[in-house]
Amino acid sequence: MAEDWKQPSGCSRGTNDQDLARSLQDTLNSSSFPSHGTTQCCPRNLRLCSGCHRDIGYGNYLGCMGKYFHPECFCCRSCGYPITETEFSLSGNDPYHKSCFKELTHPKCEVCHQFIPTNAAGLIEYRCHPFWSQKYCPSHEHDNTARCCSCERLESRDARYYSLEDGRSLCLECMESAIMDTGDCQPLYHAIRDYYEGMNMKLDQQIPMLLVQRQALNEAIFGEKNGYHHMPETRGLCLSEEQTVASIQKRPRIGGHRLVGMRTEPRKLTRKCEVTAILVLYGLPRLLTGAILAHELMHGWLRLKGYRNLNPEVEEGICQVLSYMWLESELPGSKGMPSTSTSAASSSSSSSSSKKGEKSQVEKKLGDFFMHQIAHDATPSYGEGFRSANAAVSKYGLRRTLDHIRLTGNFPL
Repeated sequence: MAEDWKQPSGCSRGTNDQDLARSLQDTLNSSSFPSHGTTQCCPRNLRLCSGCHRDIGYGNYLGCMGKYFHPECFCCRSCGYPITETEFSLSGNDPYHKSCFKELTHPKCEVCHQFIPTNAAGLIEYRCHPFWSQKYCPSHEHDNTARCCSCERLESRDARYYSLEDGRSLCLECMESAIMDTGDCQPLYHAIRDYYEGMNMKLDQQIPMLLVQRQALNEAIFGEKNGYHHMPETRGLCLSEEQTVASIQKRPRIGGHRLVGMRTEPRKLTRKCEVTAILVLYGLPRLLTGAILAHELMHGWLRLKGYRNLNPEVEEGICQVLSYMWLESELPGSKGMPSTSTSAASSSSSSSSSKKGEKSQVEKKLGDFFMHQIAHDATPSYGEGFRSANAAVSKYGLRRTLDHIRLTGNFPL
């Protein structure tokens, strides 16, 4: 910002706000009109107004930046009104009211819509989301401002978020395609199983899939004994143990800005194979729900096919690749990392995409964000694991990469 609005030499900088250029008016030369006698005349060949380009002649004039102006001709470049204050701001040779210049250059918080305050050093300090570029005051990270559990954007003062019964918040855009109960999710679940089958990775077992609340998901994680790696905020789980889980059977209704009236039903899960069930957090947009399902189904496929004792970077990394590939198939032409999709995946996605309606720009942008999250994850297991797996699949293909993992437990180099 400082580079965009450089001050010319000879203009003093303000001390209260270092990001606003400020200049002192050079002189205010007033020709007086004494009660007796004649007024002083300004030489016409020396005093041309730089505003109207006419002779200044008799009367008051302003001298600034080596130029002269009628007082009414020294105007703000932004609002067009005369500058009457003794201090003003400059951009190049253009003068501005200090308030107009601040309005043009000083960033506003996209949460509270106020000018972002300066810090103790007098510098403008703000936070900015790496994908959405949402700028906001640092204080909003600690003042209980709601954050969407799906897209991570903070709630703006003029756009209320929906509150879910398990304490999460959901923005209006994510709410548009949110999947709220187990029945609503079944078509998506079967479509992703078909996607796997299209890549010659058919899951022979009928694995139950349940949508659950956050508490039920956390309790299921605690009940697992296999020690699989999970993220701090888990959204899905490939269950291996026999448990009773509260599944969401009736979607909640909207009551004001809250979702209420949800009905859950306990479901006894018995172990018939290496995978007992797949659990997914409810209330997430369709594309994020699908990406989670694709990830957890890959965990199930690995266990059913006898892949044992993989380290977290390898297992989570290859599962993230399948999640990313599915998102790619749903968002053809998206701007992401180099494609990892195989020809089989491409043919599978092309046949299934014809059955799906065109996605809105909002949903496409959300999909790009979910892909961005996977590609730029900073955690060792999910982030570094994905990037290593993605490089291997891009170089050798998915099938050869999986064969190498089965034999060595690692990605091919």
